Amino acid sequence: MGKIMLKIKILRPIDNLCDYTFNFCWNDSKLKPQDVIPSQEGTSFTHANLVAELKGGGDVHIGGNVGKRLAYSMGTDLKHLGGTGETQQAGNIFIDGDVGSEAGMGMAAGCLYIKGNIAEPLGNILEVTSDINGYRKFLSITDILFNGLGNDVLKGNSLAENTLTLNDGILRGTIGARCNWQGTIIVEGDVYNGTGVLMQRGTIKINGNAGMNTGSHLNGGTIVVHGNVGEFSGAYMKNGKLLFTSANGYVGAGMTGGNIYSKKKANTSPPAAKMRLEKEDIEFIHKNMQTSRVESMLYNKYGPEEEKEKFEEVRMRDGSIVMRKI
Repeated sequence: MGKIMLKIKILRPIDNLCDYTFNFCWNDSKLKPQDVIPSQEGTSFTHANLVAELKGGGDVHIGGNVGKRLAYSMGTDLKHLGGTGETQQAGNIFIDGDVGSEAGMGMAAGCLYIKGNIAEPLGNILEVTSDINGYRKFLSITDILFNGLGNDVLKGNSLAENTLTLNDGILRGTIGARCNWQGTIIVEGDVYNGTGVLMQRGTIKINGNAGMNTGSHLNGGTIVVHGNVGEFSGAYMKNGKLLFTSANGYVGAGMTGGNIYSKKKANTSPPAAKMRLEKEDIEFIHKNMQTSRVESMLYNKYGPEEEKEKFEEVRMRDGSIVMRKI
């Protein structure tokens, strides 16, 4: 296994271990990075200690079962914490036990070694053939696409040339998070929340339904969903295209660029508004949804509406009224 840099044993499952975002709650109380992790045996490590070890390229070994959202955004230099927003190298996490749901959400680098079971939905991770006896091995999808598999072999899925096909029937969220790879991810089945979050290049095709925040913070690339998307899809989009059949809830909140396409009329949040469908839009829909050009013309297009100039009434001394720009 090699040298273990940090060892911690926990007596009960703890959520949000190795969470790079430091943006989580424990019993409705927001935790701070310097807070000591509960239920340790013989140690007093903080959440920040574990993350710092991984950021420095070291390994973290956790004895016992862990809770939800393990390794959230692992391998990212987060902007809201003063970082660049880019991916960075990370160490490995070893778990001598079971892992709760949403492990590896938004994960961009590093590796998870797990002795026990892992609950669905998973995050942005895929299982590969393990190189350490007794442990299952999981890598970030984003890392695989950017750096390749090397000597690793995918289990239940396939990567051929520039196409990654996920057909193992496992529910995953944040697929392709922060992806900057000019290729295609095809998912046969439904996906969980956050597909394509912060993606910059590439294409994701979902042959099923997608959850909340699909295409949120999208900054390039294309997401095609042959089904429904959840609430807040396309929120804070900067660039790229998001195409789907229908939406549950509102879409496009806070978007500043890019386009959203929906077969059924969608409810939008400002500044998203309905736009005119152009010839290139119709061709894009026709190509990606396998619809006729006539049917493609019936789709709805949404984008950020330019803010209208605001005026106020000003009454002059002579009794006249003029409109002054605010």
